[in-house]
Amino acid sequence: MRPVAVLIGPPASGKSKLGKSVARMLGLPFVDTDKRVAEKHGPIVDIFRERGVEQFRQWERHEVARALTEGGIVALGGGAIEDSETQADLAAHRVVLVTVSAEAVEARIANDNRPLLDGIDSWISLVEKRMPIYERLADIRVDTSVGPMENHAAELANRLEVNS
Repeated sequence: MRPVAVLIGPPASGKSKLGKSVARMLGLPFVDTDKRVAEKHGPIVDIFRERGVEQFRQWERHEVARALTEGGIVALGGGAIEDSETQADLAAHRVVLVTVSAEAVEARIANDNRPLLDGIDSWISLVEKRMPIYERLADIRVDTSVGPMENHAAELANRLEVNS
């Protein structure tokens, strides 16, 4: 079994929210790999602080590999694509790049406690570093900067059904 689509993109771009909505619309299961890591090992911010980035990335890689063998819609954490094995695995899947503008994301991350983010400047720097990988892996692009997430989900669900 394989996912109908794998969502990648920057932190706070809306991958999880979009993925849940698309999965519901298509009657499919939804997998969030960050959520799986947190369910097994505790809050991600605590993992980064207490165990380090490398340990988180190992656990993340395990959950990504597992999720890519399941059906439905899968959302990866923003940094999962930095792993070369994950990049290679994604070549066999339909990958949706979920983007958002810096202006739109600023409010989303203002009161957030995400590791590796300390305001909009660190978000911009992170996205600039990762964007070439995101772009190379993507088959479909969805920008969530403007408009209701449900509208983006309906459009993506339609595209996925048409291209099935």
